[in-house]
Amino acid sequence: MIPLTVYRPPGDGPHPLVVMNHGRDPPEQRRTMGRARYELLARYLVTKGFVVAVPTRVGYGPSFGPFDPEDGGTCNDLRLGGMADAAADQALAAVEHLRQRPWVDTSRWLVIGQSVGGMAALATAARNPPGLVGAINFAGGAGGNPARRPGAPCSPDGLAQLWNARAAGAAVPTLWLYWANDLYWGAQLPLRWAVAWADAGGRVELHQLSSVGSDGHAGITSDMDQWVPLVESWLSARALGAPHPRWPSQPSGHARVDETDKVPLPAAAIDNGYRRFLAAALPRALAVGSTGTYGWARGDWAPGRALAQCQRHSSSPCALYAVDNAVVWTAASASTR
Repeated sequence: MIPLTVYRPPGDGPHPLVVMNHGRDPPEQRRTMGRARYELLARYLVTKGFVVAVPTRVGYGPSFGPFDPEDGGTCNDLRLGGMADAAADQALAAVEHLRQRPWVDTSRWLVIGQSVGGMAALATAARNPPGLVGAINFAGGAGGNPARRPGAPCSPDGLAQLWNARAAGAAVPTLWLYWANDLYWGAQLPLRWAVAWADAGGRVELHQLSSVGSDGHAGITSDMDQWVPLVESWLSARALGAPHPRWPSQPSGHARVDETDKVPLPAAAIDNGYRRFLAAALPRALAVGSTGTYGWARGDWAPGRALAQCQRHSSSPCALYAVDNAVVWTAASASTR
């Protein structure tokens, strides 16, 4: 059994589908990881009208145990094809499961993945399954160990050989997103892997993004400000998904950001949440719900993370109240959220 976490937009649909594939940690972390969720990515895609399905593959979290279908063998001789196939099989099983749901449109679906999940996404695309319209690879690869071998994964030529053997079967476009300071693969290997995919006839658009944090391998969650515009452009060029709503950034005139008596929150929420928001460094954002719920965040993708924090506790849509030093909330925000 594969635990499957599903996020869906409001309405009956049918909505196009995204299958998101997680990466691979060492055994002690796979044992305790729980379900894979990718909540921020899912919330972003749901606002664009996608159903998002995140399988937690066999050998991870709830199904951790002696059976590990992605065991690739020794470091110097990784069986990358078997690893990729085991993960791709489960992505396709998720699609088949959701094909029976009337609110899912599996005639238009995307496959996405991060790290080993990115390799799985490309292996899925190489099979050219029915309905697949594209694949997005976030920092995909296998065999990395940032602690012992930063930038020098096991069997580095193996993935180039795999893509050179398989990419000819991939009819769909692929978007590859890597970061210059990825401690799993380094800066050069992703370029070689992309060339191997393209040389075999695969369609690839590669972006190597500037360094973020201490390890760009986690850029999917820590650098949304940089990758979201690229994904928006790639999806828009293929008429996939609704445009992402523009967040307000100009003052609405409702109040100054320091006028705490104008914030539509209970006094306890203002004391416990809004004052902490005011003390936070820029960039920052705070969102409010209709029943006294709120969420705030600072740093990367602050408006989206603030809305996500608020939405976890609200049954109705939240709205942004403040972004940086501007109050963007209006009475209309309250009446339409």
